[in-house]
Amino acid sequence: MEWIEALILGIIQGLTEFLPVSSSGHLEIGKHLLNVEATDSLTFTVVVHGATVLSTIVVFRKDLANIILGALKFKWNEETKYLFFIAISMIPVAVIGLFFKDKVEQFFGGDNLAFVGSMLLITALLLTFAHFVKGKKRKINAGNAFLIGFAQALAVLPGISRSGATISTGLLLGVDKARIARFSFLMVLIPILGENFLDLISGDMTANESIGATPLIVGFIAAFIAGWAACTWMINIVKRGKLIWFAVYCLIVGTIAIVAG
Repeated sequence: MEWIEALILGIIQGLTEFLPVSSSGHLEIGKHLLNVEATDSLTFTVVVHGATVLSTIVVFRKDLANIILGALKFKWNEETKYLFFIAISMIPVAVIGLFFKDKVEQFFGGDNLAFVGSMLLITALLLTFAHFVKGKKRKINAGNAFLIGFAQALAVLPGISRSGATISTGLLLGVDKARIARFSFLMVLIPILGENFLDLISGDMTANESIGATPLIVGFIAAFIAGWAACTWMINIVKRGKLIWFAVYCLIVGTIAIVAG
């Protein structure tokens, strides 16, 4: 992989990990357009996902510090409850990752543009429903945490946006906009790290990796900067209720992908 390809894919990963347009779907489309197999490299995937995790930690550093400090008091306080809700939200995606990973991987790679486009249309539909729902001020609880986690599990399919699915589900459940934006981004930290860890210990690392240090560094920096900007931007977008424009975008890109596929 050339450094310019790593730069492009890193930016795509960083932006689309947080914007409700599906990072996996866009990486699949980017792979087709650039005619490279970079996203099949475990090393590159781990690096760019690690960059987006780091950008999330930077953006929510104060929230994370308060949650950790509160939980260390070993009391059933708001911070401990929040961690409990995050744990509940991870159950569906953990089941998918542990028992159905091989089946999910069949949807990646190959000539799957039409499938990716179809899933982008589903993302557009979810965002449209969320845009027109009346705003409420409910808090995160165990029940809606599980349903939001179920939406995250569906987003393992390329084309269904993780942030789009989780935020839309939260809004449809009546969760406050600021709360669901925060919860959506914090709930993904452990699943991403866990997925990368499982990939590493599974022994899938190819013996003849062709990606050098420069593309990895470029991809990491690009994904981190783009992720930091997109995460900050997305929080404000959700608060202002402007998700409909991403629905239009997903509709257009999804239709083009279906036609091209």
